[in-house]
Amino acid sequence: MVARTGVVVVGAGPAGLAVANVLRDRGIGCVVLEEQTRAFIEARPRAGFIEEWAVRALDDRGLADTLLSTAPSQGRFEFRFENRRHPFSYEQWAGQRHFVYPQQFLVTDLVARYADRGGDIEFGVRDVVLHDIDSTTPSVTFTDAGGTARRLGCDFIAGCDGAQGVTRRHLDGRLLTHDYGIGWLALLAEAAPSADGVLFGIHPRGFAAHMARTATVTRLYLQCPPGDSADNWPHGRVWSELHQRLGVPDGPLVEGELIEKRVLDMHNYVIEPMSRGRLFLAGESAHLVAPIAAKGLNLALHDAFHLAEAIEAHYGGDDGPLERYSDTCLARVWQYQEFSQWLSDIFHSSTLDPPADPFRARLAQARLRRLLSSPAAAASFAEIYIGKAADF
Repeated sequence: MVARTGVVVVGAGPAGLAVANVLRDRGIGCVVLEEQTRAFIEARPRAGFIEEWAVRALDDRGLADTLLSTAPSQGRFEFRFENRRHPFSYEQWAGQRHFVYPQQFLVTDLVARYADRGGDIEFGVRDVVLHDIDSTTPSVTFTDAGGTARRLGCDFIAGCDGAQGVTRRHLDGRLLTHDYGIGWLALLAEAAPSADGVLFGIHPRGFAAHMARTATVTRLYLQCPPGDSADNWPHGRVWSELHQRLGVPDGPLVEGELIEKRVLDMHNYVIEPMSRGRLFLAGESAHLVAPIAAKGLNLALHDAFHLAEAIEAHYGGDDGPLERYSDTCLARVWQYQEFSQWLSDIFHSSTLDPPADPFRARLAQARLRRLLSSPAAAASFAEIYIGKAADF
C-alpha cells in the first residue's frame, strides 16, 4: 500500500526541520526523511552565528525558546592587522546583533520540538529516489532503517538534504559556481574564547579568524593552500600561525586541545531556479556560500520560512508565493554571495606578502580604509553583514 502525506521533507538539517515544524503547526501533513541517525545530526558541528532577523523569525514561529534563554549575542568584531586592533560595531550602525548558537544546538531544539511532539520522521533512511516531480502527484521511495522498501506519495517535496544530497540532482536549471582559489583550515579548540567578538586577522602570512562557540569551545580558521591536508598542521604549527596572524600586544590568544581539523576549499554555487515542478530546494541543496561571511545557516532559514509559508498559501488557494519562491529566495542569496566576494577580497587579496595580485591588494586595502573611516560605508557594510534588510 502506498502511504500519502502533504509534504515529504528530505533532510533534517536546519532548513528541513524548520519547514517541518512550521508545516505541522499549520496543520499540514509532512514526513521528514534523514539518512543519518538522530544522535549524529544533534552532534555535527557546523555554523554558529544567527542573524537577529532570523532569530526573530524563529521566535515568531515558536522555535527559539531555548536559543533566546541561553545564547549570548554579539554586536561588534575586530579587524586585526599591522599588530593593532581595529574594532567595528555593526550594532551601532545597523541596530542589530548576532546570536552565538552552534548549529547542532538549533538542530537539537528543532528535532525535539518536531519528533518528540509526534512529528513523523524517519532516521537512517537510504536509497532515496524522487518520482514524478513534474506531476501533481509526486512520490518518494526509500529504504527505512529496518531495511523495508517504502513509497510515500505527496503533494510537494522539500529538498533540504544539502550539497551532497539527492534532491538537487533533479533540477535541470543552471548551476553557477565560483572558486576562490584558497583553502581554510577549519579548527575547533577546547579553549575559552579570547575575545567577546569575532576576530578577523589580516596578515602577510595569510588570513585567520577567531569565533566563539561556547564558553569552552572556540572556532578558528587559518588560510591555507587549496587542497592542503590537515595532517600538515600539527598542534604547534597551528597555534604558532594563530598567534602570528591574530595576536596583538594587548590581546593574547587562549590555547587548547584541537578537537577538529579539516581543510575547506572555498567555493560557492547557486542553482537557478531553485525549483522544478513540485520539488522545491532550500538551503545548501540550492546554494552554497563559503563561510567567509557566516551566511549559510541564515540563508537556509530564510528559504525554509518562505517555502513553508508558500506551501501553506497553496492549501489556502493561492499559488503566487510558490510561483515566486525561487525569485524571492535568490534575491537574498545573490546579495549574500556578492558580500562574501567583497569580504573575501578584503580578507585575502591584501594578505600574502608579496600579494598574488598587487593591484587587487591595493584595492582591498582602499576598501578597508574606507570602511573604517567613512560613516556611510560603515552603515552600508553593517546592514548586509547583519542581514538587516528584509528584501534586497
